[in-house]
Amino acid sequence: MEQERISPPPKKRKLGLKITIGVIFLLIIGAGAYGFSVYNSVAGTLQKTHEPLKRSESEQRVVNLANGDPISILLFGVDQREGDRGRPDSLILLTANPGDKSIQMVSIPRDTYTEIIGKGIKDKINHSYTYGGVDMSIKTVENFLDVPIDYYVEVNMDGFKDLVDAVGGVTVDNTLDFSYERADFPVGQLELNGEEALKYSRMRAFDPQGDIGRQERQRKIIQAFIKEAVQIETLTNYGSILEVIGDNVKTNLTFEEMKEIQANYAETRHNLEQIQINGSGKEENGVYYYIVPEAERTKLSETVKKHLDIQ
Repeated sequence: MEQERISPPPKKRKLGLKITIGVIFLLIIGAGAYGFSVYNSVAGTLQKTHEPLKRSESEQRVVNLANGDPISILLFGVDQREGDRGRPDSLILLTANPGDKSIQMVSIPRDTYTEIIGKGIKDKINHSYTYGGVDMSIKTVENFLDVPIDYYVEVNMDGFKDLVDAVGGVTVDNTLDFSYERADFPVGQLELNGEEALKYSRMRAFDPQGDIGRQERQRKIIQAFIKEAVQIETLTNYGSILEVIGDNVKTNLTFEEMKEIQANYAETRHNLEQIQINGSGKEENGVYYYIVPEAERTKLSETVKKHLDIQ
């Protein structure tokens, strides 16, 4: 599915990083690779990040992580603001299927016009977070895609640059010469700090391939980050990485569940498919919305259900 090229809304998108939440998720589930020496530190940090959902057992789908059941995780990249809970700049539905060793990542445009479950109105999908936090957002996305969501990972996106800095920066092979927000990115191998990685990942306007080009740069940042995160040298700075995670991540995953995922789902990361949602931009009374046709929504729902082995 390719995204229709449309003009973005006039207001500036502060981050727009669809993939960086997945980076942090992969860091968390990869914690097992660092061994017993940091076990207690990891466990303590992940206790700090744990925040269960407010839903009954009947609303919770039963999955067996030990058996490798396919799972779904809603990833939030939240632009937090002083005085309120903020709103997601990025919404990604990640599904992992150990059976075919694959991950699908559905990027949900934050301006998608849909029913807000629990509010009784239609609005931008990311406003569900503003109205009712993670719980209302999950119910809204479940309704929009007609698929169950098992887990969530919420990340304060301001912490991403600190995470990149904590692993000592990243190195990427850049193929497009451009400048963005007072930073220059010439063709060739680039060593980027956290702030530069953010800028490198979010530029779209000057890329001839638009969103496709931006996604490619985001993949490079992910791959470079994971490469740095699993280096032995990174162990010396693991305390800083854990501190950033503890301060910027919330999830309903427990430490035990994360260890199960690390043990049984690690191979899925080698086959990653990114899916964009086809739609078109529309303005009503000066407000920008992203309109997804019903046929597209149904097709996408069937794709996700197939990956989750749901009939």
